[in-house]
Amino acid sequence: MRAEQVKNLAHDCGFELAGIAAAAPVREAAYYRRWVADGFAGEMRYLTDRRADLRDGPWSLLPTARSILCVGKLYNGPQPYSTRFAGEDLAWISRYAWGGDYHEVLRRDLARVVEGLRAQSSGGFEWKICVDTAPLLERAYARHAGLGWIAKNTCLINQAMGSWFFLGELLLSLDLTPDQPPPDRCGTCTRCIEACPTAAIVPTGLAEGPAWALDARLCISYFTIELRGPVPEAARSGMGRHVFGCDICQDVCPWNQRAPVSAEPAFAPAQFAPPLEGLAALCEDEFREMFRGTPIPRARYSGFLRNVAIAMGNARQEKFRAALEKLAGSKEGVVADAARWGLRELSAAC
Repeated sequence: MRAEQVKNLAHDCGFELAGIAAAAPVREAAYYRRWVADGFAGEMRYLTDRRADLRDGPWSLLPTARSILCVGKLYNGPQPYSTRFAGEDLAWISRYAWGGDYHEVLRRDLARVVEGLRAQSSGGFEWKICVDTAPLLERAYARHAGLGWIAKNTCLINQAMGSWFFLGELLLSLDLTPDQPPPDRCGTCTRCIEACPTAAIVPTGLAEGPAWALDARLCISYFTIELRGPVPEAARSGMGRHVFGCDICQDVCPWNQRAPVSAEPAFAPAQFAPPLEGLAALCEDEFREMFRGTPIPRARYSGFLRNVAIAMGNARQEKFRAALEKLAGSKEGVVADAARWGLRELSAAC
């Protein structure tokens, strides 16, 4: 089977990007180990425990792997970017989390690729589907497969279509001709670095290797999704109205200014910029029901209310006082602490 057949099949199964990488070690594994050693993973132990070493290659996932089909599925929508959105009493949810859980969508379409390969292949082969929960350096392999370059903000950027992509991989025992990585086209642009409210894109000091890295301990996405404890007070004002994730470094990227829009129905927004007051009033069952089937429950109910309280404090609108006072009485310490901070911000604005 030829590589072009496999990539064409991936396109037919709904992936805008498709390329082949060799199932071989990549130099980015050393950069990853350095990133972990610098503490940039914060409390995300699944990135630093025994699974960290598994990222050195794909063989822990499929011992017979020879090639990796790397795919990208567009999730951009026609709605405005967060940097162009003015609703001061509305919450901002990261673009990737507006619709259905992308893990299920990518696995579904990669399974269709497998079925197509079975139909076209004259011999047997082994395979394994991976999305971002697998211990695989997927952006590195996507770069080696020609899907794009890894930018200063650490996102993968495709020259024609930008960075609004979910990535997935199909490990294959087939020996396919690999693609080549494209050149880095960020140039001297530093818009993502300058726009980050919490200065999470930091210099690495590496003579060879990426000049910039993402320090998760300073990242709004980390604060609002992964962090289980209180958000550091010094970072709260920079969070703005973000209650789940952050897109600012992608919103300001010149390569995203003409990014195409996804045709995938599953990614259509069920919740776009919901009112902060409504979110603050949700009980736990209502929270689960409202965001069922989306990535948002990953933040957990208490973490989500913590984020809402901080967003209300940053909005500094007196109409949020009653909601914040109620949250300040929460039995969950992280919620009560964030609400008390929000009340202090309201008082300071008066």
